Amino acid sequence: MKFLQYAPSLAAALLLILFFSALPNLKYCALPDDKETLSKKDSKSSRRAEIIFLVVLCAVYAFAAFFGLGDTSSPQTFAPMEGNSAVIRLDGDKVPEKMMLYTGVGTGTYDISCSPDGETYYSLPRFEQKHSDVLKWRELEITPGFAPEYIKISCVSGNPWLGEVVLLAENSDVMPISSDTSELCDEQALCPDSQSYMNSTYFDEIYHARTAWEHLNGVWPYEISHPPLGKIIIALGISLFGMTPFGWRFSGTLIGVLMLPVMYYLLKRIFRSKTVSALGTIILATDFMHFVQTRIATIDSYAVFFILLMYLFMYGFYENGNKKDLALSGLFFGIGAASKWTCIYAGAGLAVLWLMYWIREFINNKDALPWKAFFKNCLFCLLFFVALPCIIYYFSYIPYGIAKDVGPFSREYLKIVLDNQEFMFSYHVNVQAEHPYASRWYQWVLNIRPILYYLNYFEDGTRSSIAAFLNPALCWGGLISLFVLIYTAIFRKDRKAAFILVGYLAQLAPWFFIKRLTFEYHYFASSVFLVLALGYVFDILRRSRKDWLRWTVPFAAVSLALFLLFYPVLSGRPVDGKFATNFLQWLPTWPL
Repeated sequence: MKFLQYAPSLAAALLLILFFSALPNLKYCALPDDKETLSKKDSKSSRRAEIIFLVVLCAVYAFAAFFGLGDTSSPQTFAPMEGNSAVIRLDGDKVPEKMMLYTGVGTGTYDISCSPDGETYYSLPRFEQKHSDVLKWRELEITPGFAPEYIKISCVSGNPWLGEVVLLAENSDVMPISSDTSELCDEQALCPDSQSYMNSTYFDEIYHARTAWEHLNGVWPYEISHPPLGKIIIALGISLFGMTPFGWRFSGTLIGVLMLPVMYYLLKRIFRSKTVSALGTIILATDFMHFVQTRIATIDSYAVFFILLMYLFMYGFYENGNKKDLALSGLFFGIGAASKWTCIYAGAGLAVLWLMYWIREFINNKDALPWKAFFKNCLFCLLFFVALPCIIYYFSYIPYGIAKDVGPFSREYLKIVLDNQEFMFSYHVNVQAEHPYASRWYQWVLNIRPILYYLNYFEDGTRSSIAAFLNPALCWGGLISLFVLIYTAIFRKDRKAAFILVGYLAQLAPWFFIKRLTFEYHYFASSVFLVLALGYVFDILRRSRKDWLRWTVPFAAVSLALFLLFYPVLSGRPVDGKFATNFLQWLPTWPL
């Protein structure tokens, strides 16, 4: 039975062997740097076809990504409870059996008591609002033993905010209540049957969605271990759709859609083939990590999006020395670095590519070494890769300044920015924690240990889960493709292969030396270069085999089929538990 359970992974390995067997002998495979030549008429019709393809692909993907993203309605008003009490009056003579609490930001402890007359109170179970409870519906069993007229909620420690209090009688009937703290009983109809990812935060949303709300409300942020811009982008979705699960996940999901045309044009720039670009973009659209990671309100989506843009424009300089592209690459490097420090790893890769360009220029111009152009370009890079990013980074801290009522040109603001850099560096170097789904970089490249973000079991034997890992077609196929790139980069001096390898290693190599707690999602930034690596292999087949579509189209189709097969454990949709275990757990280390 165990063999049958893991048979799909063995079948996938055999299919990959079959696919890569179609590659010609790379030793003799010519890869001319050809350019497509189109007439004006063909060019217009071709562009129209590209636009139609991208619009259809983005629309289909957007439907899948936004469907079931999260509730569009949640309590919007919150009461600051630090040192305060709220008295709730019950209308009627029913006995409450449960209390549903919708928590806001902050942590603390509540004493809960009930009274038949408003004078004598009897203690009920105490409720502790932990940092992991932020923006979640929590259920509390209460057994007063009589029909109380009043319930008092008193904050005895901490500084928590509370959004809503709902009392449920027998059969989960919502009891009519009123309160001297109106924010706690003004949105009773929004109470769900139970907590789920649809109505509450999950995983690191407890940090990032919370911080986005704090930025919008001028509150000093709780999560300060990453630069602010990613949370500011999350806040844009909240400002459009409210402080709801849909609102705090909207920006990341939209970024996931926008990644598709960016990837298409990056593939097209490198390989000059619309078909290769289309197939590669389909593979990105059907990748598990891309789908899951852009649907959760964390900041990784923005970092990866800006990394793609950095490399899209750097390729223009890397190939042709285009200074406009170089400037745009620096711009997006600055925006990315202000979102998450992993973009600084990408910056190291950009520096290597820049240096490779100039080494090539000096080799090709031995008779008249371009020192003047080189030094002018160095100054250009100081402007767009140092000065401009520093300005963007510095002004991204404006929400911190608002919370402290200081302007960006004050000494206090500067101290806030500098102190935060020191804190972030110390935090990431010294963080000590354990997690059941932690993994190391060598597990990421083999897809060995996915991270399970969410899991909920139901009485009917189904379960809802959200797991982040790569589509096996991309992960394992891309890994094999990297070896092809290594060969052609070293022995054929292929610039395209070198470009992709530098981008991939810039995102992965720093994790070789990082000992802190790490997860599969840290491979997200590297995974987009696996798409490019597969595109490179597709391009070899395109140039060397007339029947290349017989091999590449089925590969993309398999990627789509796997996405549809695994969709329930990527989206949180209920799935039969036995099916998930028997058909989706391809490796014993997959927690599906």
